[in-house]
Amino acid sequence: MKIALGIEYDGSAYCGWQYQDGVNTVQSVVEEALSRIADTPVRVITAGRTDTGVHATGQVVHFETSVKRSDYSWCRGTTRYLPEDVSVLWARHVDDDFHARFSALERRYQYLILNRHERPAVLHKKVTWEYRPLDTSLMQQGANHLVGKHDFNAYRAIACQAKSAVRDLRELSVERHGDFVVITARADAFLHHMIRNIAGVLCSIGAAERSPAWAEAVLQSRDRTSGGVTAPPDGLYLTEISYPEKFAIPSGRNRSWMFGL
Repeated sequence: MKIALGIEYDGSAYCGWQYQDGVNTVQSVVEEALSRIADTPVRVITAGRTDTGVHATGQVVHFETSVKRSDYSWCRGTTRYLPEDVSVLWARHVDDDFHARFSALERRYQYLILNRHERPAVLHKKVTWEYRPLDTSLMQQGANHLVGKHDFNAYRAIACQAKSAVRDLRELSVERHGDFVVITARADAFLHHMIRNIAGVLCSIGAAERSPAWAEAVLQSRDRTSGGVTAPPDGLYLTEISYPEKFAIPSGRNRSWMFGL
């Protein structure tokens, strides 16, 4: 049988999603909990490998097993053995042709910025703090240059191992909600540090240190060194993985915890 799970986690205490020897990762605690429910080792495949400190409200994984459990048991039972900062939101028996990564149509992330002079306390590690006043209209003008199918080599980490830097960025919006600025990005897939590098460029534009046209100049350079700083991971959330309707995978959009976005 093949089982899909929806997972939510606070990434603050983890060295990213992917299993690594000797360090704490989200994948390792999820697999340990599933293995206890199944009473046999379980390995999962994920839709998106988030980095150190990055959070998720809509992560999707799948695993194969011969162990018979109800969807309810896979969901509630696994969560019982997880740390308090990781939770299974749903479980579904899925068709054999479902694949958490390769069946995905697109990914959606949100980057949350607390834009005020004082640093956060309650939302420490849950948002990125930016003390410089940000003009979201300028940020949106810069973002508009990046929407579409482009070579995003200048917006990925130098260590990124993807064979191609071409991605279809279908949405890049910037909105203000009081002291919060929310960047929403939706694409077929993302490169390593792509959203954080985009956020770094847009923040420099919003602070009037650069013009909106700089976003396109960086894009056209195809040179990571021309793109400025990489924004912190604290405010980055994987909010939704979209799949073909035939798989009946629950949407993650309704679980975005801030502003209902």
